[in-house]
Amino acid sequence: MELDLTLLLSSIVAGAAPIVLASVGETVTEKAGVINLSLDGSILLSAMVGFVTAYRTGSLALGFAAGALAGGLVAAVVGVFSIYLRQSQVAVGFVLTLTARDLAYFFGNPYSRLYGPQASPVAVPGLGDIPFLGPVLFGQSVPVYMSLAAVVLAWWYLYHTPRGLALRAVGENPRAAYARGFDPRRIQLLYTVAGGLLVGLAGAAFSLAVKPGWGRPQGAEGTGWIALAIVIFGGWHPVRAALGAYLFALLQVTGIHLQDVWPSIPSQVFQVAPFPLMIFALLLTNAAWKKPEGPAAGTGRSPAARFLGVLTGAPPASLGRPFLRD
Repeated sequence: MELDLTLLLSSIVAGAAPIVLASVGETVTEKAGVINLSLDGSILLSAMVGFVTAYRTGSLALGFAAGALAGGLVAAVVGVFSIYLRQSQVAVGFVLTLTARDLAYFFGNPYSRLYGPQASPVAVPGLGDIPFLGPVLFGQSVPVYMSLAAVVLAWWYLYHTPRGLALRAVGENPRAAYARGFDPRRIQLLYTVAGGLLVGLAGAAFSLAVKPGWGRPQGAEGTGWIALAIVIFGGWHPVRAALGAYLFALLQVTGIHLQDVWPSIPSQVFQVAPFPLMIFALLLTNAAWKKPEGPAAGTGRSPAARFLGVLTGAPPASLGRPFLRD
């Protein structure tokens, strides 16, 4: 079976868009010291809200806006309960992901398997005609462009702006940030909601672009847990999170093509296989990136391992710990 490399890479970039958005959003949230475990349910709820809004209004823009708003509201609940009411971030996230999932399937049931608006590819003028790169990067739909922009903007904002420095300072040491005049709780809530907006866009991207429509089971289910794993094993860095998302999309696209190679194998095997394979790949990658400690650090490692070691990252020191004023 011959594969068109351009078509393959274009499919990977398109399929990874929702996971990239969700992973970058959660990276921003966790960089501020908050864990939002509601991603899976939030993505499903946003997918339903985005599709229903676009179906009822006929506007894709309103659909994406509604999906983002739904994700932002779920994240706001996580923020208020965990930051201001000092409840367990893990417990609140688990409860919300189950609640949001059930709400999505309950309210979305009347719209199951209906045909609605969907985002079509829009070539970027002057760039879409570039050989190879044009179809892969600049002949995509709007959600893909949003995902690419989210990676670049998150990286620039986190590491090249004063506000990004304040965000990371709160995630590392909120007491020190407070002593410098920052309000850690306000900053944490702000970036929890900001991350939730990106997660909401991820949900809308599923139902309006990647797998248009709404139904049960929805193809977006389980994506939130993958995004959480990508953030952790990607070292809390938006660029590495995006690379992890593209790796998962590669596994999904490969599974689709393998169905034609081995038709005797049930299709459900290829649909489920990318999830455990992704976790396994992330574990191997994390082990390869892990830097040795002590006198042996920097010695006895291959050039590839030393290069990958540069890419390692550590979790924010105050991740998951609510800030308490004296």
